[in-house]
Amino acid sequence: MIIFQNNLLTLSKFKANLNWSPYIKGFNAFLKLEKSLAQNSIEAYGRDVVKLVQYLEVNQLDLQPGDIKLAHLQDFLKWINQLGMSARSQGRIISGLKTFFKYLLLENVIRDNPAELLESPRTGRALPDTLNVGEINRLFEAIDRSTPEGERNKTILEFLYGCGLRVSELTNLKISDIRFNDGFLSVIGKGNKQRLVPVGDTAFKQLDIYLHQIRSHIQVQKGQEDYIFLNQRGKKLTRVMVFYIVKNLAEKAGIRKTISPHTFRHSFATHLIEGGADLRAVQEMLGHASITTTEIYTHLDRDYLRSNIMQYHPRAK
Repeated sequence: MIIFQNNLLTLSKFKANLNWSPYIKGFNAFLKLEKSLAQNSIEAYGRDVVKLVQYLEVNQLDLQPGDIKLAHLQDFLKWINQLGMSARSQGRIISGLKTFFKYLLLENVIRDNPAELLESPRTGRALPDTLNVGEINRLFEAIDRSTPEGERNKTILEFLYGCGLRVSELTNLKISDIRFNDGFLSVIGKGNKQRLVPVGDTAFKQLDIYLHQIRSHIQVQKGQEDYIFLNQRGKKLTRVMVFYIVKNLAEKAGIRKTISPHTFRHSFATHLIEGGADLRAVQEMLGHASITTTEIYTHLDRDYLRSNIMQYHPRAK
């Protein structure tokens, strides 16, 4: 996995043969000494290269810088696009990779620059709208917490945005799925695949309020006892109702973007990635099908997943 030490990006023994540390350290020195860049700019360039290494690790591609071709870089850009990275951030990464491979060319590490013709991927479909942190906060502020439904709706938003859940995963979430001591949710996603998703302190505190102050006073219908999110009649909340809650809050907050529950999932990924989180950790938390459950647990331990949420998510603390 990728870690930061003394402002230098280094690679752990996640994969023994995939060691780009010497190249990244040399790149950092080049940017500092020859380009006279500020430390924060140097680190930003380094993170761009690290994201490429994370992609190689996820896809089990044992490649050194000299092995990289244009097709690898194009596939990498498609991958980060699917994860939810904004076009602006993709453009910055392209710039960073071009500078990195130019450096390798100058150092005679490579003979040809695979990034020279690199352009943003054209996927043929527009990414859904993303909410910025200010808009997210406006949505939370629009909630009327003086009502039981308001506290429930705040909990819903905390879990949509704080955990990146799909709407069906949210409505099917059960009390027995919550690992209170570990700080995780056990989620059944697409294809009936189970994954563990870390939960930030803010979301857990709100869940505690909802469960003990609101839900405990609802007369729960038979067979619905374990579901977390209930309507006033004590039945599991429907997907349609969650859509309605989100649309209604957007109107109250004066947000004109076309948003849905999935917008929070997309924003969750975007804010984590752009904040500097490990791409593999984000992919695992989203439950993307390109990593199987078995592969996930050989890649990243739970403590590392939770540390990504706590360090990089805007509402984790």
